[in-house]
Amino acid sequence: RQASFAGAVKMRFDGVLFFSACLAVVSRLVHCDEAPTEPTLTTRWFSEAEIAEYDGSDPDKPIYMSVKGTVFDVTSGKSFYGKGEGYNALVGGDRSVSVARMSLEPEDLAKKHDLSVLSQDERKSLDEIYESLYMVKYPVVGKMDFVRDSEEQPLSSPPAADEHTEL
Repeated sequence: RQASFAGAVKMRFDGVLFFSACLAVVSRLVHCDEAPTEPTLTTRWFSEAEIAEYDGSDPDKPIYMSVKGTVFDVTSGKSFYGKGEGYNALVGGDRSVSVARMSLEPEDLAKKHDLSVLSQDERKSLDEIYESLYMVKYPVVGKMDFVRDSEEQPLSSPPAADEHTEL
C-alpha cells in the first residue's frame, strides 16, 4: 500500500514538473516578441553590402534595418517593411536620418547614419523612437561596421610632435 502511495506521489510530482515545463515553453512562445536589449557577446557586424541583402526582396531571408548602428530583425513587421510595403525603403541599411525625420524622402534615405545633419529636436526624436519602438519591439541581430570603426578611431587627434600646448 505504501509503495502504491509513493508511486502516486511520484507520478503527481512528475506531472507537476511536466506541467511547469510546458507552462514555461508556452510563456516563452507568448512573449517571443520581447526583444533583447543588447547584442549577444558574439555580435555580428554588418557592412552596407551585407545588410542590403536583407531588404525584403528574398522571401527566404529575414528583413533587417539599422537605426543608430544597431541592426534589428524587423521581419515580424513584414506588413510594414516587406517588399512593396510602405516602409520597405527603410530596410537593408542604416536609416537613422530617415527615422529621426520620419521621412521617406530620397535625400534623407541617402544620408543614412550621418547624424551631423540632424537638429537637436531630430536627435531627441531619434533617441525616443530608438528606445521606445525598435529596442522594445524588434530583436537586435548585430551592429553596423561603422560603429566598430568609429569606436576604433580616437575622438580627437593628438597634437603633432612639434606642437607645444601651453596650459
